Amino acid sequence: MTVVALIVIGAAAGFLATRLMRIEADIPTTMFIGIIGALVGGFVLRFLSSVMGILSGFVGAVLGALLVIWIWKTYFHKR
Repeated sequence: MTVVALIVIGAAAGFLATRLMRIEADIPTTMFIGIIGALVGGFVLRFLSSVMGILSGFVGAVLGALLVIWIWKTYFHKR
């Protein structure tokens, strides 16, 4: 997301968050809370998606290795 989109979404999120947390704040403070929250949340989600990309590759590799071991034990390994 672009920074401008995060700011617009953040203003709306700040309004919703202050209502959900039952905080009485003026409009600039509400917008500030939402914008900072959206920026932090956007950067955290971007970081987590890059980490999860690496993690999903690792999980896929482990599952593939388990499948190969199962096939080897089932069809090729004679006891």
